[in-house]
Amino acid sequence: MKKILIISSGDVGSHFIQRVSETYSSENIYYVVEIKARKYKDINPARFKFYEFDPTSLYKISNLLKMEFLQVIIAMDKLVDVENTLKNIRTMNKQLRVIVLDKWSIDNEDPNVVLVNSNEILSSRLLDYLPNVPVIAQNVGIGEGEIMEVMVPFGSSFVYRHIGVIEQKNWRIVAIYRNRKLVMPSRRRMIQPNDLLVLVGEPAVLKSVYRAIKRELGQFPEPFGSNLYLYIDMNLVNHHTIEEYVKRAIFVHEKFTHDLIIKIVNPGNIAILQELKKLREEDIIVEIEYDSTYLKEKFFNDIKVYHVGLIIVSREMFSSHIMRTTLYESHVPVLKISDKSFSKVKDTAIILSDNRDLEKISSTIFDISEQMGFNIELYNYLNEHQKDKEQVIEHYYNLSTIFSKSIKVFKENENPIRTLKNKKNFIQILPFTEKLTARRILSLFSTDNELLYHKLDNNHQIFIPVQL
Repeated sequence: MKKILIISSGDVGSHFIQRVSETYSSENIYYVVEIKARKYKDINPARFKFYEFDPTSLYKISNLLKMEFLQVIIAMDKLVDVENTLKNIRTMNKQLRVIVLDKWSIDNEDPNVVLVNSNEILSSRLLDYLPNVPVIAQNVGIGEGEIMEVMVPFGSSFVYRHIGVIEQKNWRIVAIYRNRKLVMPSRRRMIQPNDLLVLVGEPAVLKSVYRAIKRELGQFPEPFGSNLYLYIDMNLVNHHTIEEYVKRAIFVHEKFTHDLIIKIVNPGNIAILQELKKLREEDIIVEIEYDSTYLKEKFFNDIKVYHVGLIIVSREMFSSHIMRTTLYESHVPVLKISDKSFSKVKDTAIILSDNRDLEKISSTIFDISEQMGFNIELYNYLNEHQKDKEQVIEHYYNLSTIFSKSIKVFKENENPIRTLKNKKNFIQILPFTEKLTARRILSLFSTDNELLYHKLDNNHQIFIPVQL
């Protein structure tokens, strides 16, 4: 039996003793010292031994401390009583572990004394009731935010998503509370509005996940980043088209209302550079990189420094296998600009595939379409794998209801790429997966619509990373 000494005075101490009595443990026996004895309900006399005396008296407490206690818990109302009781304990035992309820921010250098700040606990508990503030486990694990509780609001991008299609890198959904009942998560489990999710993972990652769950439309390019980044390599881009690309990037910048960084590398036309410099404003930054060494490292550094959430490149640059691989490694959405006018775009075109990546990026698609004023069109190629496609369509219909944004679903007997080749004024959005980094020659005999993205190269395209 493990002997634990509780020294109590006041309401908090008596409440603690009552709670201890209601917590079953066959391995603990409690010795309770009170200045003035109180009555408790349903106390097990085999587990509790009560004493009534003043613990600040060394003579009175010394006899009790002759026993071997595992630890002492002090919950008293007066600071002077706490200090004198601690002094008496240390007189009798230098190494005994003591837990102290601290209401006064006591200075402590004793490694065997643990101070539990009551003000911090109360403030933390009250903080849990504030809206839009994550609830973090305080007394489980290391208490640094690695365990988090999040309520899923009705307008969340996570609503009606299957857990199996949510990329969970360095974090996990470990439990769901629905209607005050525990629901164990599984790959096929769909998240519902007002679900309470228990998350476990790296604290920094969980903060991002929390923001993603609470996010509504109108936030893109968040959570990927804050700003837009137009990247121009003058060795790859036709100089005659640069001005038009910049105009389209500025058009997008005005729609998303985030800062635009224009980065030029391998500069080779002084006249164009002079015109670009004239674009500098408070929310438009123009940088010219004259040193052509370590461009890849400088690119990734810019992504970090400027907190880039959308990279804008030309069709020629995206065609470069090296550039396309670099863009994929950035894990940031990419807008590939074509030669067509951006202002005339009316629709977002999405070709359904036999995987569930489109469900992973669905909230981003809705967000982009909402901010840009695009209609959403789904193209379902009626070949095999219809079950998975129908689940994705159901998910998009659910989101359309949540965000009050209508969608159209087109059922195609032939590959939708052929249909879209004849369509005008649309932008294609598709997942940015590793297979898009493959060289184009490998897609010659493929029927994968994602690998065949270049068949619609004449149109604007947005590539969204599937990782959160």
